[in-house]
Amino acid sequence: MRRTAPGEHAENRQVAYLSSPDVRSSIQCVLDGQGLRLLHDAELVDLQHRPGAGATGVFRVLAAPRPGQDAPTELYVALTAESVPEDAVIDAGRASDTDWHAWFHPHDPRLSGLALASDPESVAAIWGAGERLTELQTVSYRPLRRAVLRAAFGRRTVFLKVMRGGLAAGLHHRHVLLAAAGVPVPPVLGPPVADVLALGEGTGRVLAGEIMADGARRIDPAEVTGLLDRMPAELLSLPRREAWSDRTPSYGHAAATALPDQARRIHSLVDHLERQLDATDRGPVVPAHGDLYEANLLVADGRISCVLDIDGAGPGHRVDDLACFLGHLAVLPTVDERYVFTDQALRRFHSHFVSTVDPAALACRSASVALSLVAGARDSGRRDWQAAALGRLDIAESLLGLPQSASGW
Repeated sequence: MRRTAPGEHAENRQVAYLSSPDVRSSIQCVLDGQGLRLLHDAELVDLQHRPGAGATGVFRVLAAPRPGQDAPTELYVALTAESVPEDAVIDAGRASDTDWHAWFHPHDPRLSGLALASDPESVAAIWGAGERLTELQTVSYRPLRRAVLRAAFGRRTVFLKVMRGGLAAGLHHRHVLLAAAGVPVPPVLGPPVADVLALGEGTGRVLAGEIMADGARRIDPAEVTGLLDRMPAELLSLPRREAWSDRTPSYGHAAATALPDQARRIHSLVDHLERQLDATDRGPVVPAHGDLYEANLLVADGRISCVLDIDGAGPGHRVDDLACFLGHLAVLPTVDERYVFTDQALRRFHSHFVSTVDPAALACRSASVALSLVAGARDSGRRDWQAAALGRLDIAESLLGLPQSASGW
């Protein structure tokens, strides 16, 4: 029988609190320190739950106009139950048996460079090369983890990757290694500044678009394994990052928190996956990408033209890279209903992948990846996220039955 992990119930309460009207009191506590009064209810725009660490929510807040102001003040306030530097956050009080801490975006206590990368004047001065900044947009933001911003200077685009302390230098090193080995990666535009790494734009179209259009019929699945074959041996000397399947119990916990009425089903799936993961052949340790899927691959003229997000490149297992690809591919219909060719693409890519790694290992690890994406449906902010999350759970279970050979389809 599965035992409840320490802190699991507390994290469930944290997620519930951040999603409830009661969170208004914590946000008002934060605003009090600025002499502001909350108007209406705060809008939850992002909810992140990291099992074992805690939950974090980002809220869009309208505060009553200050004396002499005509319009309300718009702010973004983040509340977290995670451990953060006390001198970099605001005490938001205790609620739901949790001590909450807060900050005003973009002053993330773990991403010291986010404020710099969010300031147009600073971005233009540091990365503009004398050109005028025409647009600065947040592409993605994982509170306390990382952020990506897109800066446009006329026709030139720069992507700013904001990392936790000390990690940007490692990412810069990975880009240099891969580029030297002939792996197509975005060019680095100099060394990191305040843990922000500036990258040029990669060439090509995101593979996800090809999958949506026709199941990526023009892309030979051997392009994916060929890309991995080009990963340089020097990656083996870098720190190893856990594969998605290594944290299956944690992702099961996150999924059960998002879908509490499916908890028993999810825990049963986790138990089954753990048995399969232990029993199957993972293969040798090889240079790996670490987060290989359709959103991180650009294609042009039927070839992979650029690979993105190489933060996790290092020692790993080929089967985990391929499982990451298949697990993400399989859940695309829950992301957008226009992905109508997913089954055909899944069959084509799996039929090639299954001949290169242990079939049973590929199946259970693909299922683990899909399970890791269940809670992400809630974090997307979509109103129909429960249906998407249930769909991803269904897909995770179905991937366990992937054929053991190309002829099994």
